[in-house]
Amino acid sequence: MERATLFTLPNLVSTSRVALAFGFLAFDGVPTRLALIGVASLTDFLDGWLARRTQSMSRVGALIDPVADRFFVMGVVVAYVIGGQLSLWQAIAIVFRDVMSIVGWFVARNVSWLRPIAFKARLFGKLVTGAQLITFLAVLLAPSWVNALVLIVAVLGFAATADYTLMLWRERVRDPGAIS
Repeated sequence: MERATLFTLPNLVSTSRVALAFGFLAFDGVPTRLALIGVASLTDFLDGWLARRTQSMSRVGALIDPVADRFFVMGVVVAYVIGGQLSLWQAIAIVFRDVMSIVGWFVARNVSWLRPIAFKARLFGKLVTGAQLITFLAVLLAPSWVNALVLIVAVLGFAATADYTLMLWRERVRDPGAIS
């Protein structure tokens, strides 16, 4: 891997979400956690915008961004479970799509007829991420909304998983000699 591809500004912005996840685990004050969620949300928008603006989009960046997203989500969920703000069922519902994305990525990399498919952000995935961030804010600002928001995240997570699965199936490499 070339250093120039790895150490671009968009990739550094994406990677900052890993540090933000550790910050979320380390600090439990509401104002600090609100700021960390806000900065993470900003970096999630900013990395893609910078990549397009500076023409520095890369396969490495396309991998770093979702990994950093998952890292931040997992850090927040773990912190909330440890702090008693989320139950185990809520945590599982919130991270379902993230876990399925990781499983899907490994399957796609190990199944020859799926390997050439490029993973790209899709609408349902973006909706899940947005709903997760709103849920994380609600834990701090409007706890009475959390159950309803967790259910919304879960429904969107199932829809995103189905959407990605169908996309993989439609885009797979078709070998006329292989059994489908």
